[in-house]
Amino acid sequence: MRGALMVTLDKIDASMFCFQCEQTAGCSGCTSKAGVCGKDNVTARAQDELTGALVGLARAAEGKPANRDAARTLLEGMFTCVTNVDFDALAVQAVTAHVRAVARGLNGDVVPQEYNLDRLWNEPDEDVRSVKSLILFGLRGMAAYAHHAFVLDYVDDDLSERFYECLRAIGSDGTVADLLPVALCVGEANYTCMGLLDRANTQSFGAPVPTEVPLAVEPGPFIVVSGHDLKDLSQLLDQTDGRGVNVYTHGEMLPAHAYPELKRHPQLKGNFGTAWQNQCREFDGMPAPVLFTTNCIQRPRKSYADRVFTTGLVQFPGLPHIEEDANATKDFSAVIDRALELGGYDELERLTGINGGASVTTGFGHDAVLGVADKVIEAVKSGAVSHIFLVGGCDGAKPGRNYYTEFVEKAPKDSLILTLACGKFRFNDLDLGTIGGLPRILDMGQCNDAYSALVVATALAKAFDCGVNDLPLTLVLSWYEQKAVAILLTLLSLGLKGIYLGPTLPAFISPNVLDTLVKVYDIRPTSTPDADLAMILGK
Repeated sequence: MRGALMVTLDKIDASMFCFQCEQTAGCSGCTSKAGVCGKDNVTARAQDELTGALVGLARAAEGKPANRDAARTLLEGMFTCVTNVDFDALAVQAVTAHVRAVARGLNGDVVPQEYNLDRLWNEPDEDVRSVKSLILFGLRGMAAYAHHAFVLDYVDDDLSERFYECLRAIGSDGTVADLLPVALCVGEANYTCMGLLDRANTQSFGAPVPTEVPLAVEPGPFIVVSGHDLKDLSQLLDQTDGRGVNVYTHGEMLPAHAYPELKRHPQLKGNFGTAWQNQCREFDGMPAPVLFTTNCIQRPRKSYADRVFTTGLVQFPGLPHIEEDANATKDFSAVIDRALELGGYDELERLTGINGGASVTTGFGHDAVLGVADKVIEAVKSGAVSHIFLVGGCDGAKPGRNYYTEFVEKAPKDSLILTLACGKFRFNDLDLGTIGGLPRILDMGQCNDAYSALVVATALAKAFDCGVNDLPLTLVLSWYEQKAVAILLTLLSLGLKGIYLGPTLPAFISPNVLDTLVKVYDIRPTSTPDADLAMILGK
């Protein structure tokens, strides 16, 4: 295995090592001058150096009072290293410099001992390397959720301390026995984190309500907004009020249509395209700008690169980046002006989901579902609903993800399908009918809204006076990047068993660690829809 050495920008011939996402080369690791995601070796190594500096920050914070500047710096540094966030090595180095400055401030103006990630990638005990990677990637995913809450002024100082503790464990000489509880600690902390973000979103923008979202684009100027950050979308909507510019969501921003404070803007019209990995094809020739607010950006094609803007932690070399000012606001006038200049489509542009549907429905968060919990409970008790499936997670470009479309299509007609995250784009435009007045597909929101699913599952278990594992409920998950890792750790920390995971297992999970997860938590790799349904339903 190649080591990830500390780098500076002049070492452009150095190779990289990265295996944090599902698309990693050969299902083992990206080791050349660029990863499958498009991240080059210089940026990859800069992110390794940043991670080592973050371990130094965690060491400097030990025993110190809570510090909000340090907490934000930690979250920004961790989130910067998530897949498809920052492709700009200079920007990553700037984040690293800031991390070191904050660490010095906590450490008597002395740079604390940092961690060389080369030690992790070259760890001779593959099981230690596996569990440490599980911790690190889970922390990166959790940092994304914590950052979304932080920008809405929702902060948990105890959560920040959990980040520091787990980062220090990565830099330790712990054994597998020492480290496995730390991985579960990440899962427990992420449950708290997702709850914090749930409060941040619902108290800022209202509780989501079921909403049908059209996929067609109306004539005239428009902007497409991608990512997850609802605050960025809110500011853009405020700034486009009365400007004659419509706004369309893309990818994980789709659930924004369900929030009352966002949907009150009449220019929030619909959703453009499908999941993140289709953007290069779907944005090609589109007469409008795209604003990326969080992860999921790909290297833009020349045909539309002049219309792409980034903000927040997302950066790509050569693309205009919109910064936040001292008042925590952003000026999106450049994006709006570009939309007016491009003019949009002359006629109604009829788009569809991947299965040909003309609209999708979202907004079935825990408030909406629990508002009709009596109907769901009665339907289960009467036998009208035989099973509930949670089919969701990250989408991706690798072959085999049609599994999730086929699984939903072949699921019994008397079953409910809960879904969330961008994996739902594989089937969310299907018309599967209704049960008891409810659509069979219930979109609960973004990936972080796994919290809603857990709230609903806990409420149902209480109603049936049983454990969650005893419910007629099966989780069938697709993973792609580090937020999915954080959610998986949360599910395991809560004791959920029998989870189906695919389309491939993480490259960073060693055979022994996988064997432990299978034995303790009954994690099951997906096989075929028919075989898995037969196993789940006991046929």
